Amino acid sequence: MAQTRIPARDLALIAVFAGVTAALGLIPAFYTPFSPAPITAQSFGVILAGTILGGRRAFLSQLLFLALVAIGLPLLSGGRGGIGVFAGPSVGFLVGYVVCSGVIGWLTYRKGAPYSVLWGLLINVLGGMVLMYAFGILGLMAVAHLSLPAAIAANLPYLIGDAIKVVAATLIAKGVHAAYPGLLPWRGKQPTVEATPHNVQA
Repeated sequence: MAQTRIPARDLALIAVFAGVTAALGLIPAFYTPFSPAPITAQSFGVILAGTILGGRRAFLSQLLFLALVAIGLPLLSGGRGGIGVFAGPSVGFLVGYVVCSGVIGWLTYRKGAPYSVLWGLLINVLGGMVLMYAFGILGLMAVAHLSLPAAIAANLPYLIGDAIKVVAATLIAKGVHAAYPGLLPWRGKQPTVEATPHNVQA
């Protein structure tokens, strides 16, 4: 049976973005009176991975991050780690890290290059906010036993911060894709090169 091998470049990118999400955990978590799940900077790494890596690599980068958390590394904000965190009120968001990064990446890859800020914002709002909140709400309902209205209300404090993350990730992705155009397949009109005395063969 043939084995599917991940290229070394992809492995490096997966590891780097798992590290980015982990590094963002050094920023202290912020708790509000409205939700048992903390506000963290790590969802920024989730969105950024999706916008830059594409679906498969983004999915695997966040899966790697959560695997490291599960074996006990204190990589979540506040130095949290271990299998027990997946039984806490943040479990919906943690599952969302993997799924949402993959969805953002898949949609971004489908749209392809040149990277569009407008499309990037729409995709990141869909994956990084709407879908992420859906997972978060389900997690709060299942673990914290909140009603649907209460779980929705518990997500409201995240809105402004997550909107800022979406904009920042989109602008960073625009710069990265401009510098490294090979990260996305070209879907738009190919740029043309004007004929000059230097590029016309005699």
